[in-house]
Amino acid sequence: MTASPVTGLGSSRLGPAERAAALDRMAREEFDVVVVGGGIVGAGAALDAATRGLSVAVVEARDFASGTSSRSSKLIHGGLRYLEQYNFDLVREALTERSLLLQQIAPHLVKPVPFLLPTTHRVWERAYFGAGVALYDLLSFQMGSTRGVPHHRHLTRRGALRLAPSLRKDSFTGAIQYWDAQVDDARYVMTVLRTAAEYGAQIASRTQCLGFLREGERVTGLRIRDLEGNTTSEVRAKQVVNATGVWTDDIQELVGGRGQIHVKASKGIHLVVPKDRIHSSTGIILRTEKSVLFVIPWGRHWIIGTTDTAWDLDKAHPAASKADIDYILDHVNSVLTTPLTHDDVEGVYAGLRPLLTGETDETSKLSREHVVAHPVPGLVLVAGGKYTTYRVMAKDAIDAVAHGLDGKVAESCTDRIPLVGGDGFQAMWNSRQRLASRSGLHVARIEHLLRRYGSLVDDLLELIADKPDLAKPLTGAEDYLRAEVVYAATHEGARHLNDVLSRRTRISIETWDRGVGAAQEAADLLAPVLGWSKKQRDREIEYYRKRVEAERASQTKEDDQEADAHRKGAPDIVPTATP
Repeated sequence: MTASPVTGLGSSRLGPAERAAALDRMAREEFDVVVVGGGIVGAGAALDAATRGLSVAVVEARDFASGTSSRSSKLIHGGLRYLEQYNFDLVREALTERSLLLQQIAPHLVKPVPFLLPTTHRVWERAYFGAGVALYDLLSFQMGSTRGVPHHRHLTRRGALRLAPSLRKDSFTGAIQYWDAQVDDARYVMTVLRTAAEYGAQIASRTQCLGFLREGERVTGLRIRDLEGNTTSEVRAKQVVNATGVWTDDIQELVGGRGQIHVKASKGIHLVVPKDRIHSSTGIILRTEKSVLFVIPWGRHWIIGTTDTAWDLDKAHPAASKADIDYILDHVNSVLTTPLTHDDVEGVYAGLRPLLTGETDETSKLSREHVVAHPVPGLVLVAGGKYTTYRVMAKDAIDAVAHGLDGKVAESCTDRIPLVGGDGFQAMWNSRQRLASRSGLHVARIEHLLRRYGSLVDDLLELIADKPDLAKPLTGAEDYLRAEVVYAATHEGARHLNDVLSRRTRISIETWDRGVGAAQEAADLLAPVLGWSKKQRDREIEYYRKRVEAERASQTKEDDQEADAHRKGAPDIVPTATP
């Protein structure tokens, strides 16, 4: 067994120097396990392996969480609708994970959120849904865990309208309020990766898997290309984990065939609208003919989604069509006193769910459960599942890795490992007034930072102490400080302007201009940290503007094919320009 690359805790920093060092080590060392994929499952697998004492490398072809893991409904939930499918084990598993994330693993990133479930029949529907929500609460107590969220309650129509005055009185007869949890999905992935780095994982984004190294039938590593430096190298490993989500089949083809496990992509889109467009102090969940529609509180906004349709076009940039947007608006408007229009939509994003293929062609009926397999010696595949149960998927994948390694591998312990920023979070939250006084920032700003960085907020405050100008809000995106842009590059692995505006922050979906107005200032802040020439800085801004233009154009097209064609009109940013 290769020794763990660190003794005790190392640095969780993912800056340019750390990326270069990681690539250097990948070219020189043999690892116990190399993970392909920097989404939530790959990040979870890296952390699980690193905390078992294994040496770990992670490669991601684009930015961390740039696929499915930044484009979800941003909920940590048990899946209330799966109760109707009698999938009690999946719901129980997800609720157990929800409790762990809320109370032990990431209290700074995951928080409770209330939902109102309107009913339209006074007797049978209230009894039916009431029984389901009661079971939902009951299952969250299983295995000795506590909920971490309040108990559900039944409401009259008048009581529901006090919470959600925007609901049409004639659209429902009563309601049930229950609780789930929410998270900034992309930030959570990055935090899991930073925690893995703290335990010794070597991590590099913009690093593409070109193929597998083989000795006979056995996979012994990867051939990779650093897309930024346009160089190729080999990474030797005792085991390789394919955790690439909707790209699972593509990676499997590199090893000589897809095997027996296939993944189908299902597109889900979400709209972002200002908070004042819907008057409610609670989220809302609505049943549709195919699934459910969530109206989710999101700071000064609402996120409304999602759709569930098959997608076999560009996986890197799934496009939302006008038909998708109309579908969501039509359904949410059926219960609102003041209907939403296209002019109310600030942001739109589309993501792809990696679903295990079944006997049905309807993606809404495919399995959300996951599978782990050993398609060839030395290669572990993990696919399917849902964001909430990422830690279980990762554990199962590394259990399979352990089975393929010689020697004893420790059991998973990630159910007891707080993510970076989680340790000491509650104490810092209790001290937020003092932090505000000491830093000169408003307490509301400190609360915002604590919910994004937890106890790592001291890193931000040190940056501001060194350069007070970084305490100013970013022009055009005042919810975020200039310091957060710099920190994204120095500590959080951001390599490009789009990484910062779309994933380290959510400026691209939270501002009317999709972040174009903040692009120049953000690029100016990033340039010295990332060593950009003026040519590269200008290229970053131009690329971002073209990406926004392409997305806006795609969202005016009636069908997927037209939308996809327009979305692919934007150029890619890698490889980077030379000085």
